[in-house]
Amino acid sequence: MTGPHRPAEPTSGAPGRDGVTDLVRWAVFSCFLVPVALLWYGASFAGAAGTAFGLAAVTGACRLLLRRSERTAARRRARGGGRHTGENTPVD
Repeated sequence: MTGPHRPAEPTSGAPGRDGVTDLVRWAVFSCFLVPVALLWYGASFAGAAGTAFGLAAVTGACRLLLRRSERTAARRRARGGGRHTGENTPVD
């Protein structure tokens, strides 16, 4: 079982992959798929290209923020600190 406070177990096909990598891969796939679908349904090329650019920018920003969050959490774990140190944590 995975949750927001527990890292995803690696899949059998790729031994070091994490949930963030999978998330970013799906986002990159959608950056390709959405403009193709827009073109398929008659949107202009400029509109589809603008959408692709916007999705790519949001994906890149989210990737940077996710990696930064991972580094911050790893530093907190290394120091032995963290937000949820007690046994009665409401989010667990």
